[in-house]
Amino acid sequence: MHTRFDALIAAVAALALAAIAVPAVALAAPAVTNAPGAVLSTAEMPAAVAVPGAGPSYRLTYRTVDHFGGPAESSGSVYLPPGPAPAGGWPVISYAHGTIGVADACAPSVVGLYQPEAQYVSKWLTRGYAVVATDYIGLGTPGPLPYLDGLAAAHAVIDMVRAARTAVPDLAPRWVVAGLSQGGQATMFTAHEATRYAPELDYRGAVALGVPANLEQIFPLAGPGIPDIGVKGLTLFLLYTVMGLGHVRPDLGMDGYLSPLGRSLAAKAEQVCTVDLRPIMGNPAVGELFSKSLNNRTMRQAFTDYLAIPTKGYDRPVFLGQGVSDLVVPFPLNVKLAADLKWSGTDLRFRMYPGADHVGTLTASFDDSTRFVDAVLR
Repeated sequence: MHTRFDALIAAVAALALAAIAVPAVALAAPAVTNAPGAVLSTAEMPAAVAVPGAGPSYRLTYRTVDHFGGPAESSGSVYLPPGPAPAGGWPVISYAHGTIGVADACAPSVVGLYQPEAQYVSKWLTRGYAVVATDYIGLGTPGPLPYLDGLAAAHAVIDMVRAARTAVPDLAPRWVVAGLSQGGQATMFTAHEATRYAPELDYRGAVALGVPANLEQIFPLAGPGIPDIGVKGLTLFLLYTVMGLGHVRPDLGMDGYLSPLGRSLAAKAEQVCTVDLRPIMGNPAVGELFSKSLNNRTMRQAFTDYLAIPTKGYDRPVFLGQGVSDLVVPFPLNVKLAADLKWSGTDLRFRMYPGADHVGTLTASFDDSTRFVDAVLR
């Protein structure tokens, strides 16, 4: 009797230990190296912040490089589809998130993705793609976030793929980049840099949505007295950009261009996320942020170096999607970007979506995006 009871207890204990001790995917140990993409830490993603319907999910920190090639750190998430990986591993989508704030507390790998973006990522998982998603440099890691620093964002997006493939053996080398808004700009820079920056990876193409293009021609016009021009969220996005440029180029003395209100809002922006900053800000006009005009030769060149999306030099296909009812990134900005890309010979698919607003472009473009991604990745 005791023998049977002991055997039963042992069997139950063995099953319980197996259930909690065997991970779905064996994570590789962090490497001791300073190379871009080197993994610094790995952890399982808490269920509360994971993407709905995802299989095993992880948070990584990893090495990357900044705008000038100096060492930097980033963090990010890895989401795998449920079930066993296919032969050769899951094909990868490196997702670049939209604007959520510049404070460390906003990092998606810590608090979860913005809900529409989480749903978007979930759709890719159901189609059999793994999704890796950088937080960008400085969002939850040492140093400030260089908001809309396209080159730094591209490095973080690409090195997220390197880090994820090091940590999770079930990922294939072939990948595409996708992103909305801030992430759409990061996507374009990634598309331009991917094969040169990481030739060992098999980069196939880009899905860029609601891309804030041609801002380098608009933002330097800001200064005292500039009125609201009807672009939703412009004051906030310009504030974030001025903060980011000031961090990357301290020689510009950006604080000297800000008004007392501008400096006060910048300080608050470093503490809270966008959703909480909006009610604090109220509705100031762009001109209220500044004590003097940005419209000088030095500033125009600085904004161009920092923001301007390359219009030639792409060696893989690009899908560009834009909502016609987008009031955050007005569609004429992307019409010009598309024309410049086509003129330079870029392999471009450009689609506009009547009735779709900024975030709505994620859903409106998904069928076209999947046809594009399936074609370049499968």
